[in-house]
Amino acid sequence: MSLNRREMLRLGAAGAGGLILSSAAVSQALPGVLLPKPAGAAVPNPLASVPAQPVATPAAPIGIDAQLFARAKAAMDQHRIWARDSIGIADFSKESSEPRFHVVNLQNGTVETHLVAHGRGSDPSHSGMLQRFSNDFGSYATSEGTYVTDDYYHGKYGLSMRVRGLDWSNNNAEPRAIVIHNAWYAEPEMIAQHGMLGRSEGCFAMPRKSQYEVMRKLAGGRMIYADKLA
Repeated sequence: MSLNRREMLRLGAAGAGGLILSSAAVSQALPGVLLPKPAGAAVPNPLASVPAQPVATPAAPIGIDAQLFARAKAAMDQHRIWARDSIGIADFSKESSEPRFHVVNLQNGTVETHLVAHGRGSDPSHSGMLQRFSNDFGSYATSEGTYVTDDYYHGKYGLSMRVRGLDWSNNNAEPRAIVIHNAWYAEPEMIAQHGMLGRSEGCFAMPRKSQYEVMRKLAGGRMIYADKLA
């Protein structure tokens, strides 16, 4: 079959149009292959790992040493303390003239801090600083470790609260009659007169007003953690 010149031109134009449409379709499907990237453009690596995001570490409440607070929280987990809304932390690194018994609200981070005396066996020279801990009978010393509060009772110092020691370092707390009580030698006036509080026989002795606040907020098996940082 022979084609005249006009028919040849018409068929050539149709073929060229089809080629243009085909190229456009491929370019849309594979733009990265057919169209060059701008110079300097980064090519994403689908196998690259996503950098780990930093995890925020909860800070200790204001006024409490971060290491001591971390120890107290670890003790709470270790002993599976069920009441986790408030804890008491006794920081015996501080002098007795400083408020060092912290009641921490773990729900909102607020802290109330009170004076507390240490045992005379922990400070034989009455320097105002706790020198040692002891769990021994007759030591009259403060014991370190984890406690939980127990029942109320009326004793020598009026309304008081028993505590139970959960660690090897304080598990004689009940038979040694270690309790929370108020005492005249733990009142702030002692600091004004002598520069320090008096000493207990190992109990958490506090000013009367502080004792009632502490017992009210830590009653019902809540935790007390007593320690001294080196």
